[in-house]
Amino acid sequence: MLTNTATRYGTLARFFHWSIALLILAAIGLGLIGDNTPRNADTVARLQTIYSAHKTIGITVLLLAVLRIGWAVTQPRPVPLHPERRAETLAAEVVHWALYGAILIMPLSGWVMHASESGFAPIWWPFGQGLPFVPKSDAVAHAAGAVHGLSAWVIYLTVAAHIGGALKHQIIDKDATLARMSHGRDAGDAAPPHGRAAPVFAVGLWIIVLGVALFGAAIPPSDTSTEAPAPTPIATTPTAAPTGGPAWEVQDGDLTFAVTQMGAPVVGNFATWSAAITYDEATGTGAVTVDIDTTTLTLGSVTDNAKGAEFFNVAAYSTATFAADITRTDGAHLASGTLTLAGVTVPVTLPFELAIAGDVATMSGEVVLDRRDFAMGAGYADESTVGFGVTVAVTLTATRAD
Repeated sequence: MLTNTATRYGTLARFFHWSIALLILAAIGLGLIGDNTPRNADTVARLQTIYSAHKTIGITVLLLAVLRIGWAVTQPRPVPLHPERRAETLAAEVVHWALYGAILIMPLSGWVMHASESGFAPIWWPFGQGLPFVPKSDAVAHAAGAVHGLSAWVIYLTVAAHIGGALKHQIIDKDATLARMSHGRDAGDAAPPHGRAAPVFAVGLWIIVLGVALFGAAIPPSDTSTEAPAPTPIATTPTAAPTGGPAWEVQDGDLTFAVTQMGAPVVGNFATWSAAITYDEATGTGAVTVDIDTTTLTLGSVTDNAKGAEFFNVAAYSTATFAADITRTDGAHLASGTLTLAGVTVPVTLPFELAIAGDVATMSGEVVLDRRDFAMGAGYADESTVGFGVTVAVTLTATRAD
């Protein structure tokens, strides 16, 4: 029988129950394996497969959960087998409703986290990578990650309680609770309908969980490590400008970089950097020194890997420096000099466009670097995981110093 009755679960309800249960256990297992696998060049391909499978299974659970809940609200729910055990019956129903919340909130928060950040492990077809109204935002990703992480603990506890209850009914009570869900056995007497206390308690539980997660996400993490503190953020413009003409003070700008990972572009940026600039409009010559606080880099979900010893190695090299002379030929500008990054100095020429209106200058430039020149990602010997080319882009607005 496809539908439920007051004493048995129908075929469709049992299908939703067991398929979602198996997928949840698979997703939990993959997540735990991924979290406990070292991050290095030897494991990156395996981790990508693990997390892609984890995410894709999660979205499948979400879609099945919507169908399951939609079906459940149209069906009678089989009566409790022991309605006289009020506390036990209430606890079982609270767990039941809390699990409904878990199979919605946990995969949805994971999808939001994935959609709001750039980086590792794409979701497999036919599901997309983004979600409507979810921007690329570190704050959104952090909040969604907090909800996802705390939801994991809720689902661990509720699944454990659910399994424990089923075993109790099977081994101690020796009743037909498990048989009703395993193969649709009729069991129980027509009893009073389920009360409303359980869903109210479950909703209250999820309000607390979401509140704690979002409140915790809004509090900046405190530094409890024993490592040396991160360097003080660099000022917008250093006080000592290079020689070569009138000085210009940077007012605002962006320093970003893009790399291909697993065949998909990932964009990162440096939050703190400074540029000391001199430039003579008449001769088209000048000089620039840029100091970059590499500890402030972000690169989607792989930020920690990018900061590690195999790439930027920010623990050992917290500052990168680009020092160059500026020249102008036939209206085209070049900043030719050296970039010192992760302890390696490489010649770099940055072509850029410059427009000056009165005392305000706007500049934009882009250059492609090869990560191998800086001994970055030596373990990633080909471009199947991390591309060799890194596109660096800079835009800024500066005013003529008095």
